[in-house]
Amino acid sequence: MTDFLAKTQELFPYTQTLRRDFHIHPELGFEEIRTAGIVAKELRTLDLETTTGIAKTGVVALLEGGKPGPVLLLRFDMDALPITEETNAEYASQTPGKMHACGHDGHVAVGLTVAKMLNEVRDDLAGTVKFVFQPAEEGVINELGRGGAEQMIHEGVLENPKVDYALALHLWNSRPFGWLGIGIGPVMAGAEYFKITVYGKGGHGAMPQASVDPILAATEIVSSLQSIVARNVDPLKPAVLTVASIQGGEAFNVIPPKVEMTGTIRTFEPEAREIVVQRFDEVVKNTAKAMGCSVDVELKRISPAVINDAKITESVQKAANKLYPETEIDTKNYLTMGAEDMAFVMEKVPGCYFFVGSTNAEKGLDYDHHHPKFDFDEAALPRAAALMATAVMEILQ
Repeated sequence: MTDFLAKTQELFPYTQTLRRDFHIHPELGFEEIRTAGIVAKELRTLDLETTTGIAKTGVVALLEGGKPGPVLLLRFDMDALPITEETNAEYASQTPGKMHACGHDGHVAVGLTVAKMLNEVRDDLAGTVKFVFQPAEEGVINELGRGGAEQMIHEGVLENPKVDYALALHLWNSRPFGWLGIGIGPVMAGAEYFKITVYGKGGHGAMPQASVDPILAATEIVSSLQSIVARNVDPLKPAVLTVASIQGGEAFNVIPPKVEMTGTIRTFEPEAREIVVQRFDEVVKNTAKAMGCSVDVELKRISPAVINDAKITESVQKAANKLYPETEIDTKNYLTMGAEDMAFVMEKVPGCYFFVGSTNAEKGLDYDHHHPKFDFDEAALPRAAALMATAVMEILQ
């Protein structure tokens, strides 16, 4: 088998240069025009059949192996975040208010490195690799109400050729460099977005008896919602319900006519989700009614849970053990309440989503994802690329 560890070290200047270029020039969801252009150029340099413009800025390339076999999709997300960077790195964002604060710049660089390595051993592959560089993973939705993965699926990314399996990875600053998380079953939570609008009757703050106070009703709703996870959900089944914003009123002496609240629900198992969603609707509407208010409730599913298939995940674990025999791989179902729209792909085809530890406190690279000082240890880049390439060889052998 090809020594992908040695190969990734040889290619590290290529990988690092790409990553830093993407970091300097971040682009938000569905706006990744420059990034997609570089991706397509690199893939076409390898003579891969490359298609652009899928879900507006998505890029797909096919690498056909020398022998027949299944189609394996590799997903790499490209979008940045609306955050002002504070790292002071030499490769810091040059676009005000935008930065790669989640490692997607690294994911794209890893994906292109994997394409370069696998292209050299394509005759040894029994099947086809479908490289998918996806826009808009970070919750941005288009005019059709879809994020990047959903829109790419809608436009046929799982067809022509039909995908049999899927892999994706995340450079993970919640764990140290050297750590690998490759677990079977749920690994990332399903997510819902909600918006609650409470309607009362505005009036003078000094004469509340003549008003119906939506602020008071909103506080009762927030408090009552906390009972759902505490009293309705099985304690052995993780769930989170967070009210993250409350907007209501502008003057110190005026009771407003309405209050708006937004937040999120996170669950791993369908049963827990069903209970939380049902009780959420009941609690919000009945509490508002009890306080004399009316209410509108908007609840939107952002993504289902990411659930790793046993067979594919075991192949990735096997690849990791071959590459890193000295590493104790975390296979004990590492869970995060973070959400990931790769779940839409893995609802339809079996796959594995794995984590590559990338934080390094000694280098000061220990800020978590979505922080303005986020950065990761670039030594994780070849580690991630080698594991992805080896996993592909393990599956398509």
